[in-house]
Amino acid sequence: MKKTQTILASLALIISLLAAQAPAWAEEPVAGTININTASAEELTTLDGIGESKALAIVADRDTNGPFESGDDLARVRGIGDATVEKNADRITTR
Repeated sequence: MKKTQTILASLALIISLLAAQAPAWAEEPVAGTININTASAEELTTLDGIGESKALAIVADRDTNGPFESGDDLARVRGIGDATVEKNADRITTR
């Protein structure tokens, strides 16, 4: 009986620890990602091919046209093409 109780207590502990872990798809962004809907111009300049003027254009576009729905929408900003979006695809988020 004691062995069964020990096993059950161990399983309960494991289950509670697993339940406390955030799922992989949680909203926590991957380190180094940039939310293009909330990032400052300075933060946006850390993206490849985005200098100060393009970063300011991203912020202005976002203020004028509303939030970006996906990273691909970044190409709607004048001076930013598909190649720049593709280079940064793994670092861009909109959430």
